Amino acid sequence: MRLSRRGLLRAGLAGTAATALGGLATGCGVPTGSTGRNMVLWYWSGGLSPKVVQDAKARYDSAVNLQAIQIGGYYRSKLMTTMTGRAHIPDIAGLKGEDMASYLPNSDQFVDLRTLGAEKLKDQYLPWKWDQGIAPDGSMVGFPIDCGPVAHYYQPAVFQKAGLAYEPEDVSKELATWDQFFAAGEQLKKRLPGTFILTDALSVFGISVNQTTKRFVDKDRHFIGDQEHVRTAWDRSVEATRRGLVSKIINGTADNTSATERGLLPSQLNASWAAGDIKLNVPKTKGKWRVAACPGGPSNIGGSFLAITKACREPEKAFEMITWMLDAGNQAQGFVDSVLFPSTPASYAMKKLREPDAFFGDQVTMDVFGPAAQNIPVAFNSPYDVALSTPINDELRNFSVLGKDPDKAWRDAMSKCRRIADHLGVSY
Repeated sequence: MRLSRRGLLRAGLAGTAATALGGLATGCGVPTGSTGRNMVLWYWSGGLSPKVVQDAKARYDSAVNLQAIQIGGYYRSKLMTTMTGRAHIPDIAGLKGEDMASYLPNSDQFVDLRTLGAEKLKDQYLPWKWDQGIAPDGSMVGFPIDCGPVAHYYQPAVFQKAGLAYEPEDVSKELATWDQFFAAGEQLKKRLPGTFILTDALSVFGISVNQTTKRFVDKDRHFIGDQEHVRTAWDRSVEATRRGLVSKIINGTADNTSATERGLLPSQLNASWAAGDIKLNVPKTKGKWRVAACPGGPSNIGGSFLAITKACREPEKAFEMITWMLDAGNQAQGFVDSVLFPSTPASYAMKKLREPDAFFGDQVTMDVFGPAAQNIPVAFNSPYDVALSTPINDELRNFSVLGKDPDKAWRDAMSKCRRIADHLGVSY
């Protein structure tokens, strides 16, 4: 799963979700053979552990017939279409973390999980992740699935050849700040021409913003994307490009794969789930990678939730199923199966997550991801963040890819943000 899985979701797909259901009836309480009732769960490929879903079907078979359906395409659009049309609404719905800010204002469409006893389980989950599922009215819409703590993936043999620190603890310590990371990138390029420490300038921007306690719109509906925390992240991304630390090879291409295998792209900053991408895309590099802490401090990319819709006729049973599927043991299984990083700290000490990973040189990667997940900065997530961050990302891409003057790109981004803010009723 790459950052592309978090791409913009488009509307206008009415009826597609109903087709995806294949004519299934909606909601609890619908007759279905000897098992009694349907309980429809919507999620997406990789959104839950296949084993945990199958175990849940078997565990609750005598009470309900759990019909777990993977919805392809633009998931959010399909879910919102069914809810607006009041037809084929699932009982339990996965909610992608990047979309939570748009679901929370519609909390009346979901069961408040506090009424089912969620507060009793709060201490078992990462506090910042738990809070992301809380709506402005105080109701709890989403129950935590996973999160995506960011780390520094690197090839130690290449770093050692360049005269850099190469053991995970040393890399975490000596490349702890962005300045140190950039200096290492310059040394890498100088000692090994054609080698780059970064594959994407925009990742520097996104990770940097997520290392702060503010984003693009505050709780009072004011645009804050022109403030120091965003401008610092912008300048950092510009600096990385100007210093020649970013490869121009496009991610996901054959050239990118080849360069990675040859050690020319021996470093990337990405979330915990990117470990699965690396294993899938460059299997020949098994054993050549390690994981260190992200420069600049903890950051998060991604992570999702499960919610119970108001269409569910048996919310108590649905909640029982959700909390079982997302307890510490099953979240640990989710990491093993689908690289879904647990939102339950108790999982981090479990044996199955303490096993050495051969792909990463027998490193116990939980030693890096666990502390990062527990120290993610808390920031207000506005439903307007996506709309008001898009022009900034677009203009940053115009600079990094097309060579546009960065000062003009920033001014143009702010001008576009101003127009969008006026349209959305966000104070500038």
